[in-house]
Order: sequence, then C-alpha cells, then structure tokens
Amino acid sequence: MPGFRRFRLFCQNLMLVFGCSFDFCGCLFSERINVLLVMADDLRTSLGCYGDSVVKSPNIDQLASKSQVFLNAYAQQAVCAPSRTSMLTSRRPDTTRLYDFNSYWRVHSGNYTTLPQYFKSRGYYTMSVGKVFHPGIASNHSDDYPYSWSIPAYHPASFQFEKQKMCKGEDGKLHANLLCAVNVTEQPGGTLPDMESTDEAVRLLKSRANDDVPFFLAVGFHKPHIPFRIPQEYLSLYPIEQMTLAPDPDVPRSLPPVAYNPWMDVRRRDDVQKLNISFPYGPIPKDFQLRIRQHYYAAVSYMDAQVGRLLSALDKLGLADSTMVVFTSDHGWSLGEHGEWAKYSNFDVTTRVPLIFYVPGVTTFLDWPGESVFPFIDVLTQSEYSFKNDKVIRNMVELVDVFPTVSYMAGLRAPEPCADVSFQEELCTEGDNLAHTFQHAERREDEEAISFSQYPRPADTPQVNSDLPDLKDIKVMGYSLRSWDYRYTLWLGFNPETFQVNVSDVHAGELYMLADDPRQDNNVYSDSDHSVMMKKMASLPHVSLIHLRENILFSLFHSLLYSFTSGMKTSRGKA
Repeated sequence: MPGFRRFRLFCQNLMLVFGCSFDFCGCLFSERINVLLVMADDLRTSLGCYGDSVVKSPNIDQLASKSQVFLNAYAQQAVCAPSRTSMLTSRRPDTTRLYDFNSYWRVHSGNYTTLPQYFKSRGYYTMSVGKVFHPGIASNHSDDYPYSWSIPAYHPASFQFEKQKMCKGEDGKLHANLLCAVNVTEQPGGTLPDMESTDEAVRLLKSRANDDVPFFLAVGFHKPHIPFRIPQEYLSLYPIEQMTLAPDPDVPRSLPPVAYNPWMDVRRRDDVQKLNISFPYGPIPKDFQLRIRQHYYAAVSYMDAQVGRLLSALDKLGLADSTMVVFTSDHGWSLGEHGEWAKYSNFDVTTRVPLIFYVPGVTTFLDWPGESVFPFIDVLTQSEYSFKNDKVIRNMVELVDVFPTVSYMAGLRAPEPCADVSFQEELCTEGDNLAHTFQHAERREDEEAISFSQYPRPADTPQVNSDLPDLKDIKVMGYSLRSWDYRYTLWLGFNPETFQVNVSDVHAGELYMLADDPRQDNNVYSDSDHSVMMKKMASLPHVSLIHLRENILFSLFHSLLYSFTSGMKTSRGKA
C-alpha cells in the first residue's frame, strides 16, 4: 500500500503542475485522497506560524511547516453562522442572505450545494464532529444532515454546560463568567467539549483507516470562543505579569460610530457585569483586559493541543500520506484593538483568519515509509520546538476560496465560477480555485487581489443589538474591501425586505492606508471623498447586493482610491 500511495501522490503532483483535473486519471488508480477539515471558532491569526511571538501553538505550527500557509485569508462576515454558511457553500452572505442566525439557506435563499455534500455526491464518506455548521435553524437543526453528511453530526455532550454557571468565582460560588479556567476533573463527566470532540474524531479515523471508501471528516473545535472554559493549567503558559495590552486600546477618534461594535456578548458575562462598564465606549479596566488576553491565548494553546492529538492519531494510523489537512477559523476576534472586544466588525483582527493546506506529495514529501509526520507536542511539558514555514502566500484570499480549492486538490473538479447574479442553484463558486498557488513560489504583490467582507448594523450609532441585528432590523450594510495597500469600507443604506442596498445612501466611510497605518487606527476617508461618491452614485438605481458588490463597489473603491492617492502624491510633490 505505501508504494501505491506514493505512486498516486506522484500522479497528483504531476497533474497539479500541469494544471489538469485529477478526474481523468481514474484509469491509473481508484484510491482518492482523504480530507480532514479542521475549524477553530473565533481564532484570529494569533499563532506562531503567523508571527505571533506570545502564543504557544506548536502543533498547528508543526502542521504549517509542512503545509502551504495563506497569510492573508479573510472571512466574508465576522460572525459564526453567516461565515460558516458562506465558506461551506462558497457563496457570499449576499447570496445566502444569511446575516444573522435565524434562517436556513436552503429555504431562505437557495438550495446551494455544500462542500461536504459535493464530496458525498462523489463517493466520499462524510462526517462532522463538533461545530462545523452553526447549530440551530441556520443548519436546519441537523447540521445539514442528510444533505452534507453520511451519518448524523456529532456534538459533545459536555457542550450543554458551556453557557451554564460552571465558573468558580472569588466567592466560591459558580457563575456564568467570561474567564472560566477550570479543574477538568471537577467538570461534568470529567471532560470538556473539545476533548470529547477529539476523542470522537479519533474514533472515526480509526473506523475508516482500512476502508477503501475515501473520507471527508470535518472537525470543529469550540475554542477559543467565549466563555474561556478551559483547563486551568494552560494559564501557566502566560504569566499575567508578562501579558501586555493591545497596542491600540483606544477607540480611534476618526472611527464612524456605525463601525463600532459594543461587544454585548462580553458585557453580559457575570464577571464583566461586576465591572460596571459604561455603554457603549467605556473601557474595560486594564487589569481585566490583561486577564482576557491571558485567557484567550491559553484557550488557543488548549485548542492547539486538541489539534495535535488529532493529527498525531492521523499519523499513527498511517493516514498522513493519503489525507489532505485544511485548518482554518470562521473569523477572528478583537483583543482590545480599537477599544473593541469580540468579533462583529470589518477590521483585520476580526476578518483575518488562519488558512493552512497540508497536501501530501504537494506541500511535503515523505522520505521513508512510516515516517512520523505529526508527532504530538505537549506544550505544557515541552518548551523547546522550532518550525519554519517555507511555503507561504501573502496575497489576499478568502474563505469562499476553500470549496473550489479543496475540491481540486483532492482530485475532484472544482466548481465553475458563478455568474454575476448567482442566485441560481446549480453548483458554482463565488470564490477562486487557489490550486495555481501551489505550483510556484509567490513572486510579487498582486495589487488586483481583493478580499471582500461585510457587516450589518441596525443604526448609525451603537445600540444593544448592533453586534447581532436580526435581519428585519438591519438598516445599514458595511462593505469592506481589503487589498495589499488599503482597507476601504462603505456603510450603505440597506432594505431587509428587498435585500437591496441604496448606493446613493452613504452613511459613513473608512479608508486605512496600510503602509503607514497597519493597525487601521487612522481613518483618512473625508467629506471630499463623500462628495465624489455622491456624484458617482447619483445616476445609479437601487441595485441587488450581488451586482453592487461585484460590479459597482469595486470600481467605486478604485476610482476613489485613485483620487485619494493622486491627491497625496500631489501634496507630497508640493512639499
């Protein structure tokens, strides 16, 4: 079998280099590569392989060292259900029409094919563990079974306690706290959700190890999502006296009020309520900010350990040379940047996510049969480790690119690009197939590479439902475009009944020039930009969101950016 797998990997790599579909090679071999999709929840790019010097994430870093790492991957909306639905259908929120948690896309917008459903239709045995789709009505209370999965999705029994009073406070009583480091042996069942999910995922891997049918296994870890209910020993990795505040902890003076998220889900936790923080901009006390950051990083290390357990099992079962591993997150999380916490915005800290592709025979070659690929690294006992990323892509990519890329790299035909107005239900993608990026080292910045994100708001100023407005309450939609050089956002009037945006109704704008302002603290969008915008939009009708995003916003952003940068060059020339 090892020799056959090596021959198959050689064929796959050869076809990738020549840009061919793998389908036609079925006459050479019938065994297809397996897929292990691993998703974290609320994980920003706070990983060693993304340059974070504080975090301890050795198992994910080890995966990255044998993978292709996309350094600038962006979610389409920084909240769970819309982002996961968008990624798994390869349709943007404007197509799924899911901006909240309250609709099932198959009946709400269109019967769109999902990534696991596509693999299932091609003969794969598909399985879901933990949080892959967002649970509840957003996935029809079934995680989209039986469409997407061969067997019902698994959810850890201990997750039922996640929102209950499980955190021991200073008074010795149990509370529903934000900060919730626990003694695992004292928890119900002596376990935690991500531990249970890892156990089940390993069990499923063992059950499929010697099966001729290829598998697609998706594993969704709940951490570092709040509450930070994690094993208390992981806090020891981050001594509080060594923690630092965000480098830009204040709300920028130039930030439009509509762009600010008041982090209500954080405010509602028992320990945060005791702080009596004023709404909406009142800062969290600095000592508590440090503790939040400490707990977030500890949660990342805890989740990393579960990833390590999973990859180590894949390795020991002899599946590492026949299984593609894709690691990502649904969106990021603010850790005090811009005075914000949680997600719910268009800033990089909430929209930028890890995206790592391990493809055996493509991103790495195994020298010897039985070679250990992913030995488990216990971060609590092993302090010395070092990994290097040789294969990185710096240009902008998006989570809607995952579906076509995984399909192609696994040997299936990637879905064709959707039409401009893509509400039709046939299989297509609104993302790009990134397979070409595996062929050659990236040579230059691609100024045309753009990532789109968006976020809805119920009003121009922060209110209690600003973070998570129901569809009926959405009045403004913030469309954000990220390139190498800038992040540009327009907040436009939105009609939730018709799903149309009024392009002449500009509520606010944001422009961050990243060369001088990498943290996006200084909004240089001005009234003159607004005037130019109004003139350009005066003759435009109310249009569908899809048409707006693809055909209007892109050209408007570029024309305004050209005007802005030309003015800067002229000013510099005069100076």
